[in-house]
Amino acid sequence: MKFLTMVTTTNPDKAGPPPPELFQAIAELGAKTGASLKDTGGMKTTGVVKVEGGQLLVDGPYTEAKEAVGGFAIYELPTEAEVIEYCKKFLELHRKHWPAWEGEVTIQQLINYGPLSA
Repeated sequence: MKFLTMVTTTNPDKAGPPPPELFQAIAELGAKTGASLKDTGGMKTTGVVKVEGGQLLVDGPYTEAKEAVGGFAIYELPTEAEVIEYCKKFLELHRKHWPAWEGEVTIQQLINYGPLSA
């Protein structure tokens, strides 16, 4: 099963930059747990486009936010329980190596519906 994980920082102004030791510990965690990392990268929320009450609405572009999505990763793991356990260990590394950081990981299972037809 493939899972998209998104890390959200709830105190971006207080935490400062992540320490290099955190990245090393995360790499070691992946090797130790067998979590197959398929892709990873940073993210910046630019805005939201939505339909509400029959109207098309645009919120953004944003100049500041109380929360910041710091990044994403796509993992392949056999079960939902295993990705949750991995994320718990991932956040424990944040707590250990970056104690000023606060945030969360949102987990979404990726489901492939195949190609869209015209």
